[in-house]
Amino acid sequence: MSGVRQIDGIEVFVEGQGRETIVMIHGWPDTHRLWDATVQALRDRYRCVRFTLPGFDPRHPRAAHSRAQLTATFRNIIEQTSPGQPVTLMLHDWGCVFGYALAAQHPALVAKIVAVDVGDAGSPAHLRQLRFVDKLGIAAYQGWLAIAWCLGGRAGDWMTRWMARALRCPSDAQFIGSRMNYPYYLQWTGGGARPGEAAFVPACPMLFVYGKKKPFMFHSAAWAQALALQPQSRVLAFDTGHWVMTGRPAPLHQAVLDWLGATPEQ
Repeated sequence: MSGVRQIDGIEVFVEGQGRETIVMIHGWPDTHRLWDATVQALRDRYRCVRFTLPGFDPRHPRAAHSRAQLTATFRNIIEQTSPGQPVTLMLHDWGCVFGYALAAQHPALVAKIVAVDVGDAGSPAHLRQLRFVDKLGIAAYQGWLAIAWCLGGRAGDWMTRWMARALRCPSDAQFIGSRMNYPYYLQWTGGGARPGEAAFVPACPMLFVYGKKKPFMFHSAAWAQALALQPQSRVLAFDTGHWVMTGRPAPLHQAVLDWLGATPEQ
C-alpha cells in the first residue's frame, strides 16, 4: 500500500505497485528527493520505498548515527514495508557504504543490489589504484566536511553548501547543511568506515553503475572485474559524473529495468 509511514522516527515513502520492493538509500548531501525521477520510472512495476537518512532532515535533532544504528533502522524499514520478502537495495554514495553493511549482516533481507558509483572505496585495492593527487583530493574534501560538522551552525552550513557547489551536487541548497556531514566526521574519528577495510563481496546478484567523468573513481578496477564475473551480476559505465541518476537518468533507469527484469527473484 502506498503512503507515508513513520518508522524509527523518520518518514518512509512507499509508492508504486508490484510483487518486488526496492528500498532506496541516498548519500551525501541528498535526501529522499534524489530518487524522484527514479521512482517515476520504476513505480509501475515495483514498490519503491525511500526516506531521508537519519540526521539529514533539519526537522530532526542533530546527531551522528553509527553504522550499527543505521543498519538497525534499515532493517526495521525493510521488515515493516516488505514483511517476509527480501528486497532490492538501490544505493548511492554513502548509501552504498551503509547498504553494503546491511547486506553483509542481514543477507536474508536482500535479494538484489543496484549500487550507483561507490564500490570498494577505501579498500586496499582501491587505495593502490589512487594517485597521490587523488588521495590528497579525497582527504581535502572529506576533512573539510568533517570540520564543517564540528563547527555546525551558519559557518558549518556555509562550508557544506560551498563544497556541494564545488562538487556539482544537483540537490537543492535549501536542503543541504552540516548536519549531513556526520559520516565523514565518524570516518575520520574512528566511528565509521575506515580506509583499508576489506571490500564488500555481495551474496546476491548486483548491478553496479558508475559515472566515468570524475577526477577519480570510488571503486577499484579489480573489484568491478570480479563483480562482473559473478552469476547474474553486471557492471555498467555511463558518460556522466557521480550523480548518475540526474546526469543520465533515462539510460540508467532503462538499464535498471532491464537488469531487474532479467534477474529472477531469489
